[in-house]
Amino acid sequence: MRMLGSLPVRVLDDRHRAEALAILDADPVGNVFVASRVHQAGLDPARLGAQMWGFWHEGRLDALCYAGANLIPVNAGPHAVRAFAERARGQGRRCSSIVGPVPVVQELWDLLEPFWGPPRAIRAIQPVMSTSTPSAFPGDPYVRRATMADFETLYPACVAMFTEEVGVSPDTGDGGMLYRARVAELIRAGRSFARIEGGRVLFKAEIGAITPYACQVQGVWVHPESRGQGLSEFGMSSVVAMSLRDVAPVVTLYVNDFNIRARAAYHRVGFVEVDQFMSVLF
Repeated sequence: MRMLGSLPVRVLDDRHRAEALAILDADPVGNVFVASRVHQAGLDPARLGAQMWGFWHEGRLDALCYAGANLIPVNAGPHAVRAFAERARGQGRRCSSIVGPVPVVQELWDLLEPFWGPPRAIRAIQPVMSTSTPSAFPGDPYVRRATMADFETLYPACVAMFTEEVGVSPDTGDGGMLYRARVAELIRAGRSFARIEGGRVLFKAEIGAITPYACQVQGVWVHPESRGQGLSEFGMSSVVAMSLRDVAPVVTLYVNDFNIRARAAYHRVGFVEVDQFMSVLF
């Protein structure tokens, strides 16, 4: 019988922070979400709001898996994927999604589907895009950082974006308490951008994750009555410029492959595709 300390998967703590960040920061774009959490909170589960599983190979930390609201494998080869699947299967599903590079998530899901299926939705290909230079596309001078005075105007737009993207309202369950807190947190941190006219949000976006090396834009949304007018390109150009100037040297995001209009808009702003993610939603 193996001693607990010799198991290939262990829950990490702050003693492993440097090793974990070395793995995460080796791919600053692909790992920006998990890396941002570790840079900010460390690896103590109470502060991280999740467990970080580590996979050891030949005596060294070789792969990670963020196990919280999302299950996110990092640098995981076949042996690590099987080990993470075994641990996830043993504790039961606690996440609302599995997210990560296509081959890794597909392999992980193949192992978990007999126990966790069926999912609510599978986003099989989600291009990961990034840019490190300001856009040649003109910026929108009316896009600015939102303030808490904008909260009640901005929040319905955030709900509409989330519902369109995920397929369920964030107000479901707890009445939106956690989502309202997250929207307010991003506003207070200066990470929420919007164009608001006449009490109506025309464009909005947030920076959901930040490391010293990259930041991830999320929640891009244009009011339905204003779509097709270029507001997403003008708005994203402004968001990229402000993010590169004030936040991080690389701006990244990922988008559903079937969202042809959004992908084209991001390309026009200067984003290039660098990877592909897959998401399994529950």
